[in-house]
Amino acid sequence: MDVYDLSFFLSTMWVGPFWIAMMIYPEHEKTQQLMQGPWFFVGPILIWYLITFSDVSGLIGLAKDSMDPSNALQGLADLLGTKAGASAAWAHMVAGDIFVTRWIWKRCIQAKTEKWITITSVFFGVMLMPIGLALNLVLVRGIPNKQ
Repeated sequence: MDVYDLSFFLSTMWVGPFWIAMMIYPEHEKTQQLMQGPWFFVGPILIWYLITFSDVSGLIGLAKDSMDPSNALQGLADLLGTKAGASAAWAHMVAGDIFVTRWIWKRCIQAKTEKWITITSVFFGVMLMPIGLALNLVLVRGIPNKQ
């Protein structure tokens, strides 16, 4: 197992406890506390920084390729075709997924949705974030006014 395999594993496993807490115990006090700070996405973000800045040549190459619109996509494909590029992209996606999933979870809690809506939205929020977001937007009609 090299550093890229390890980073892939760690960024995936980092978000697991947060995701499970939001899904299984959405209204529990411990889940509320766990999700208050930035810890739910800090791990994958730090992993992204470590991978990206351990060898900035890939980032520099991507920036150079982006200057030529006809080569930008190929430059990105070349970068993602490396273990470093794929593991950095994965950490980036995992951080974004858990960030959006937290928003989905908070929206469900505020709207006092049925548990199946929360579970479904949060499940897909991490597994297939665009689907989780769409489900949440369709199933959670409105957030009650706080008076």
